Amino acid sequence: MKPTAKIWHNGRLINWDDARIHVLAHVTSYGSSVFEGIRCYATRNGPAIFRGREHMRRLLDSAKIYRFDLRYTVDELMQAMDELVRVNGLESCYFRPLVIRGYGDIGVLPGKNPIETYIACWEWGKYLGDEALAKGVDVCVSSWTRIAPNTLPAMAKAGANYMNAQLIRMEAHLNGYAEGIALDEAGYVSEGSGENIFVVRDGKIVTPPLGASVLPGITRDTVMQLAQAAGIPIVESLVPREMLYIADEVFFSGTAAEITPIRSVDKITIGSGARGPVTEKLQRMFFDLVEGNVPDTHGWLTPISGSRQPVNA
Repeated sequence: MKPTAKIWHNGRLINWDDARIHVLAHVTSYGSSVFEGIRCYATRNGPAIFRGREHMRRLLDSAKIYRFDLRYTVDELMQAMDELVRVNGLESCYFRPLVIRGYGDIGVLPGKNPIETYIACWEWGKYLGDEALAKGVDVCVSSWTRIAPNTLPAMAKAGANYMNAQLIRMEAHLNGYAEGIALDEAGYVSEGSGENIFVVRDGKIVTPPLGASVLPGITRDTVMQLAQAAGIPIVESLVPREMLYIADEVFFSGTAAEITPIRSVDKITIGSGARGPVTEKLQRMFFDLVEGNVPDTHGWLTPISGSRQPVNA
């Protein structure tokens, strides 16, 4: 990770190295955090945040589910990201908004623990590697089941939930795979450790529904809207494990992963073993949009302002 100069903390900018917490902060013992991952792309017209408002709304939703009293609005958080890009002099970056329960009571019940809100950003390339977007990745079905309903809320993007994701990703890595796919408690396909999943068969796309312990991904929604615009049939439906093996194409979506094809699952080759035409078409539509090569008819890109001066620097 390449550090930047400033991080936003509770409404003001602080130095990167000053963004520290106490070892007995509530979050370190109990995983009490909610967060987001957001990209700012270098477009033809300058840097622009991709679907920042939707991400920040999901942050507020996650905070509400986990009973965090988050005092900032979507507009205020968007302004903070805008400020960070300008102050740090970035053309493109990855944002990590992070809300934690800080230092106070040490018990499970967060009584007097302050809510600390941070936003950091830094330059970050392709999550699964530069070649993955074209050549695809090899994945496995994990032995770890995705969190079950009424255990942890899968619709929240929370730090505690990602202990499950870590087990999935570490197991896959140790066995030589780029990523793992988790099944839900009923044995249906859920998602990767940090990505939603799509299956293509006979020109039609299927993706697991939110009821399969799936995070409501912003890029997932983007893919669904792009597919509809392209006239590609797409539905939300339960996906049996074996459907992965006989698919024509399978691909991941996510803010970090963007749209990444999967070339094999459990050492079974998917389709031709290379990026398929549907995945390639959606990739092209996606990158044309985020790079500013086509009109943003959805209003998904928020340009970084050039007129306001940095404050609290």
